[in-house]
Amino acid sequence: MPSIAILAFPGVQALDLSGPMDAFAEANRFLAPAEHYTLRVLGTEPGLLRCSNGMAVLPDALCHDVNEGVDLLMVAGGPELPRRPRDPALSAWLCAMSRRSARIASVCNGAFLLAHAGLLDGRQATTHWNDATRLAARFPRIAVAPDRIFVKDGQVYTSAGVTAGIDMSLYLLYEDHGAELSLNVAKRLVVFTQRSGGQSQFSPFLAPYVDQASPLQTVQQFVLANLGADLSVQRLAGVAAMSERNFGRVFLRDAGVTPGEFVERARIDAARVLLETGDTPLKTVAHRCGFGSAAAMRAAFVKHLGLSARQYRLNFGGLGPASGAPPGAG
Repeated sequence: MPSIAILAFPGVQALDLSGPMDAFAEANRFLAPAEHYTLRVLGTEPGLLRCSNGMAVLPDALCHDVNEGVDLLMVAGGPELPRRPRDPALSAWLCAMSRRSARIASVCNGAFLLAHAGLLDGRQATTHWNDATRLAARFPRIAVAPDRIFVKDGQVYTSAGVTAGIDMSLYLLYEDHGAELSLNVAKRLVVFTQRSGGQSQFSPFLAPYVDQASPLQTVQQFVLANLGADLSVQRLAGVAAMSERNFGRVFLRDAGVTPGEFVERARIDAARVLLETGDTPLKTVAHRCGFGSAAAMRAAFVKHLGLSARQYRLNFGGLGPASGAPPGAG
């Protein structure tokens, strides 16, 4: 019987625990008894743990008392977790368990606990979109993918914010037992089964915006109003009445990305709206949003979202998701 352990701590997000647990528990309805998943909650402290929503959880065991490996060790997240200091004893336990367990996973910003333990070094990973910048800055050895629902890198899995833990669990079920079981569980939970590991977390926009006091706000407004125009650094520096060198330096300082990166992300945001809300041909969408060609738009989508514009429309357009693809398929 495959064993799953989920790590919990004071202030844990309740849905980070219950979402994956419900997914695997529902899977047991469709599996032979010998294939049933066994589920345990391991606490970082003895006794009742209070979740961030006030709900009390009684773990099955104290994590430091558990030494045997599991088939899947999951680490939940919590609202305050990114601001907590590293716990050396917990990091050591996670490292030891990672060597004994077949798969390791984090839900939401539980990625910070894996990062503190060094388990994400040299890997690609994701987390809640609101914590991605902090994760990347604090752990530069991690290749943070801020717009992914979940990421698989070897036997380490990380998922985005809160409910994305269910998406990741559905994908793990797909790996274990195939698409039919994963689909049946998704139907039981009444959740969307087609969100791919390569799709955006849908933070409102990919393009970061500067503060109202920044002299570059006018430039960003110009970009948004003229996505199909020439938006080269030379043109935008002219709009800002700055030298190209100074403009690039100030833009990076205030927006956190280069002017070219902002333009590309703004064009993707505009294209996303057209792809979600209508059936405009891809070539026309690309032209309206300033990509120049459908191929260039496809490359930009793959770079930032991990899937093509056509795949994005199939999953999120007004006609609904394509049928037949397993969860997690690109």
